[in-house]
Amino acid sequence: MGNSPDLIVVGAGVVGAACAYYAARSGLSVTVIDRGPVAGGTTGAGEGNLLVSDKEPGPELDLALFSTELWRELAEVLPPGIEYEAKGGLVVASGEGGAAALRDFAGRQARAGVRAEEVPGDRLTDLEPHLAPGLASGVHYPQDAQVQPALAAAHLLRAGGDRVRLRLGEEVTGLLTGADGRVRGVRTPAGEVHARHVVNAAGTWGGEVARIAGVALPVRPRRGFVLVTEPLPRVVRRKVYAADYVADVASGSAALQTSAVIEGTPAGPVLIGASRERVGFDRSLSMEALRRLAEQAVRLFPVLATVRAMRSYAGFRPYLPDHLPAIGPDPRRPGLFHACGHEGAGIGLAPATGRIVADSVVGHQLPLDIRPFRPDRFGSGTGGGPGLSC
Repeated sequence: MGNSPDLIVVGAGVVGAACAYYAARSGLSVTVIDRGPVAGGTTGAGEGNLLVSDKEPGPELDLALFSTELWRELAEVLPPGIEYEAKGGLVVASGEGGAAALRDFAGRQARAGVRAEEVPGDRLTDLEPHLAPGLASGVHYPQDAQVQPALAAAHLLRAGGDRVRLRLGEEVTGLLTGADGRVRGVRTPAGEVHARHVVNAAGTWGGEVARIAGVALPVRPRRGFVLVTEPLPRVVRRKVYAADYVADVASGSAALQTSAVIEGTPAGPVLIGASRERVGFDRSLSMEALRRLAEQAVRLFPVLATVRAMRSYAGFRPYLPDHLPAIGPDPRRPGLFHACGHEGAGIGLAPATGRIVADSVVGHQLPLDIRPFRPDRFGSGTGGGPGLSC
């Protein structure tokens, strides 16, 4: 393969890894370039959510349902170390108003192909024995699942075999193009790498890679924190969250928003997310965000009140204004593909994204309509951009 693979993937997170895996499976040689380690960005700070429960009927839900099928297939071929758990999710409502809204939301999801099972308030503890009493109702989503995201990314790259080559610790500083403007590779401090196709899978830095390529893509970081408890017996069996989490996911607000998402892990610690705020790439610890998450978690699971939080960590979700990722070829720059902007759903949507990108590159029929994810939907702006070379 040398310095002339068929495809270059910029970004070694789980989305980039999935692009590389499916491209290699299609017979392409792939070089994955990242300025950091595998899963060194958003993927390494993720909880590993594979959710359909939080998605409105529409393009993203269609993508999530397809990706759910692919994750099940991957769980059969990747090592058990990815910690895939088809444990399901449980969304709960505290009052009758919230219960009615949740029931309506689940009904619309069910008509779109989601398995959504209403659970009366007095039966919630059948699913989660440690839940707080007095909740109005809930909806059980059997299709929700979980992986260990960093390990999933690593094993996807390894599963690509000899067709996938990693170049870590290298930053892409320029896009190489021909006289016709078509992609012919990238430049890094170590030199040029030539390829007819380049995939922007740079997560929260996807907008910067697009700029280097001379096109506009308004990816912005949206910060979030996760609390990690001491190891416990399995006191939380599923992924459990309050119904207002769905509204927070769909919100475009820059202000701090918190809605507890609680789940146990095979290793014992309980993970407590999720906060959202747009503060650029500021990694400063927000005690207010952690306080809110802890309080909300204890309201749902009183048993956590005496449990120690061992650590917390922050990550940045790659946010696009319409809450849909950018996936597929960029008509403004022939040979350039995008696979970024998934916000907090990138781990769940990674296999579908990777499959679509690979199928687009090799010219196979696409598994679903990708027009809602067009990278140029925010405008047709192009420009040379620093680092662009011909």
